[in-house]
Amino acid sequence: MEEDLDERGLPAAAAPPPARRRRPDLWALTSYLTLGVLVLIQLWIDPAGRVLSHNDDDHGFFAFAMAHGERVLFHGANPLFSDRMNVPGGVNMMANTSELALSVPMAPVTHWLGVGVTVVLLLTLGLAGTAFAWYWVLSRHLVESRRAAWIGGLWCGFAPTMVSHANGHINFVSQFVVPFIVWQVLRLREPGRAVRGGVVLGLLIVLQVFINEEVLLFTALTLGAFVIAYAALAWSEVRGYWRRFLAGLGVAGITALVPLAYPLWFQFTGPQSYSGQPFEPGKFVTDLLSLGAYARQSLAGNAAIARELSVSPTEENTFYGVPLLVLLVVSLVLVWRNLAARAAAIAGLVLLIMSMGPELRVGGYDTGIPLPFALIAHVPVIDLVSVTRFAMVTTTIIGLLLALAADRVPALTRRRQTAFWVGLAVAIVPVLPKPLPVVAADPLPPFIAQQMWRDYVSDERTLVTVPLPEVTTGRAGMRWFALSGLDYRVPRGYFMGPADPPLNNTGSWNAAPRRTSDLLRIAGAYGRMPVVTVADRMAAKNDLSYWRAAVVVLVPGTPHHDLLEKTLTDLLGKAPQQVGGVQLWDVRDIVRPSG
Repeated sequence: MEEDLDERGLPAAAAPPPARRRRPDLWALTSYLTLGVLVLIQLWIDPAGRVLSHNDDDHGFFAFAMAHGERVLFHGANPLFSDRMNVPGGVNMMANTSELALSVPMAPVTHWLGVGVTVVLLLTLGLAGTAFAWYWVLSRHLVESRRAAWIGGLWCGFAPTMVSHANGHINFVSQFVVPFIVWQVLRLREPGRAVRGGVVLGLLIVLQVFINEEVLLFTALTLGAFVIAYAALAWSEVRGYWRRFLAGLGVAGITALVPLAYPLWFQFTGPQSYSGQPFEPGKFVTDLLSLGAYARQSLAGNAAIARELSVSPTEENTFYGVPLLVLLVVSLVLVWRNLAARAAAIAGLVLLIMSMGPELRVGGYDTGIPLPFALIAHVPVIDLVSVTRFAMVTTTIIGLLLALAADRVPALTRRRQTAFWVGLAVAIVPVLPKPLPVVAADPLPPFIAQQMWRDYVSDERTLVTVPLPEVTTGRAGMRWFALSGLDYRVPRGYFMGPADPPLNNTGSWNAAPRRTSDLLRIAGAYGRMPVVTVADRMAAKNDLSYWRAAVVVLVPGTPHHDLLEKTLTDLLGKAPQQVGGVQLWDVRDIVRPSG
């Protein structure tokens, strides 16, 4: 009589009960969530009253994006375009990292608990969800040991690059769809998977587009490098299934194109679309020495060193530490017979070299040594990304190699097992994350918090905060706007749009220049009282009309407050009123909103 076997080929009696099989999964999820909360704990304490100190610009933008998602669900707003910011031009949300696949489902949280809670919740779930997604795919398909899968998930979700981007970049920490995209691509080689697998892959691509297109581009480039490397290493094997693999990719492309055709058309040709970035493709690159250093948010991190070797606190995309690099070599030796592991290592190396830009940078200095990226620096789409972010792919591949190596450890001698686990601890512990730093934000003035602005600002008009919202300036006004749920409209703002349409459609972080915004920005930044001329007063009237202004509000406590107050009084020809904790100039009687 034949013995019954379970789905893994084990005797049915030997199969652990379902509850026991799920226990490691629950433990993994709990541990990742706990670590995610610890990383964001200082923001969790007061989500609406604190901002991430390393990146309050992007913190403000993503708060705006989450508030836009709430307006889509509760007010029927256009998901692809916002007319609430940058009046009268608006903001092309598809051409920005609007994360509609996150902001719209989270709209009830934003509506009832506030945009601050949504931001910190998504950052936490992004880190933990990415870690658990990789754990799930690893444990079900790539390794046998749940411990090995947990190690791989821990690195993929909480590596220095992920913690660095948790300083406000919800889009880059929310990579929980990527493991399933990777696995579905790999499964296309199986017989009978071309249609079914292609459809599933296409739907996952659509979902990832509405989370972050840049991560999808990185994933596609990595899979392309992996497939080429694997085919070169094992062409005799690949020759037997490459046709059905390509057929599956074709099905996925068609499946994704149908729902994405209009949004992508809108992104690249719709209102407020742009081309290129406001910087050269090779400006932000990976420094070679950053591979062996520690990030500022790692336990062993040194802020001064990390500052010299990174683009910014949110772009520390390598910073592995020397012990991890040594362990990586050991891991490669352990898995070298695995062709897929070798191909993955090659793909990771290719993306790492791409992240270094057109010429090698060492210790903050450009060496002049040319690198391959110079050949593709101006290729469309490639020129839309920050080059150093290609190293995020290398970081993920390191996590997969660590998991595969840990899965091989039980086959080693007892002494070598001990050496591996000690080496892993020495490599991993120094890069474990510290809580992200925050700063207290000024409380909303009653004029905003108690909605006193409604007595002045109709839906057709705007509320102009000074300093005007721009990149690195006017953050308070941007925060007021987001926390209010975008209930009123504002001119300008921090977003990506054309620099000066229609003359210059290159991407810019600022709205098109206006004489009044430039005058106020320079006065506030440098503390120099401008000599206001008749031409300046006429320009202010024209600009306020262009912005459809109802009131101009000076942000309390802003640098050079008294100077800005005098400048605005001179420009507008009237003294401010004290209303709800702010100084405001009612300009409804001196400007007319343009059409």
